[in-house]
Amino acid sequence: MTKRILVLGGGFAGVACTRKLESHFKHFSEVEISLVSEDNFLLFTPMLPQVASGTIETRHIVIPIRTICKKATFYEGRVKNIDPYGKRVALYGTNEKRGINLEYDYLVVALGSQTNFFGNQSVESNAYTMKTLNDAVVLRNRIIDMLEQAENERDPILKQSLLTFVVVGAGFAGIETAGEILDFLHDAKKHYPHISENDIKVVVLEALSIVLPGFSERLARFTRDKLIQRGVDIMLNTMVVSFDGSEVLIKDAVDPTRTAVKDPNMRSLQTKTLIWTAGVTPVDTIKNSMFKTDRGRVMVNEYLEVPDFPGVYVIGDCSLTIDPSTGKPYPPTAQNAEAEAKTAAYNLHATISGKTKSKIDHVSKGQMAIIGKRTAIAHIGGMNIHGFVAWCIWRTVYLRKIPKLNKRLRVLLDWTADLLFDRDISRLKIIRKDQPIDYKELDEVDDVW
Repeated sequence: MTKRILVLGGGFAGVACTRKLESHFKHFSEVEISLVSEDNFLLFTPMLPQVASGTIETRHIVIPIRTICKKATFYEGRVKNIDPYGKRVALYGTNEKRGINLEYDYLVVALGSQTNFFGNQSVESNAYTMKTLNDAVVLRNRIIDMLEQAENERDPILKQSLLTFVVVGAGFAGIETAGEILDFLHDAKKHYPHISENDIKVVVLEALSIVLPGFSERLARFTRDKLIQRGVDIMLNTMVVSFDGSEVLIKDAVDPTRTAVKDPNMRSLQTKTLIWTAGVTPVDTIKNSMFKTDRGRVMVNEYLEVPDFPGVYVIGDCSLTIDPSTGKPYPPTAQNAEAEAKTAAYNLHATISGKTKSKIDHVSKGQMAIIGKRTAIAHIGGMNIHGFVAWCIWRTVYLRKIPKLNKRLRVLLDWTADLLFDRDISRLKIIRKDQPIDYKELDEVDDVW
């Protein structure tokens, strides 16, 4: 009897799980594997800030899913809803194609996350984000647009606001984005004779009292000192109140465990560009599903299986997976997503083959972050490394993680060209069409045939 395994999500978790399933079941003709993703490519997100800064070409960090998942049937589409009782998943239709229903025997949910604005509507409406490939391209165009406008601006106050770039969030994405933006601005200013280094301002806002939480205090301090030395203004214990596209209103962050003795100090920054990297949250499809969630993430057992629905596994950013060594949830990182994908694939193979399932027991191999200007930090094998050596390690490790050799070579060539030539400052005008509307699902259309 045919067993149907359906994987939802084309990110690190979904693609890694699909590839492992293909390996486990390569000699099982009775097992059908299907993968659903909104995009037909895997986005290598660690290098996204380098796309925004023009260091790497856009196409070089996307790997077509069909070239790395050969056995699985691939569906490009967006998940509309998940019915774990009927074991069915509905995909949205568009004006080009009809929506369809996919039935399964086993399900792996790896739908990832979306940007979390914490209910701040003004920020959501006016801020730039760094989550998708489109975000990186749009941000790069925005930076170049600000340089072009500031070059011939005679009002010093307006010119300063055009050249002030505010990054909210001092985690991995925020710090790496700030470093890349600063590098790009300093390299590009040579083409703008009326813009000096003193005109350029990059500000990082963080609600916590530290940068890069999760790293050792020594590496976090090194990162902060290095960025400040290079000219980045880091404002800790600072929260964003609102942003209208021209002014960001901020206030002092208040520790919720303590009683405030006075009202937070409210002030403002004049900027035309605010980049929001302050957090992620599971996608709405997960939040609106029948699964039990905690802060939007699906609660799973030690086998990564949803207790109420045997045969349904949830992995990656949308899974609340507990680290047995710490008793705390695993952080939403690509490394953890791939580890969970490996465990889920093994457990599916064990279930179908009648073997014993394995519990999740992933130990982090380390952490790395690039902070610009050929400088990085790394915590590997219990050692704290920073500076140029850490930068070389970062590039070596992530280059090896790219699944396709041709993409590795293209990225390597981009890095080499960056050492030899100036970055391109052409601004690409991209006009997006309206989103296609949703059409009826296939089985509903069938009723009238």
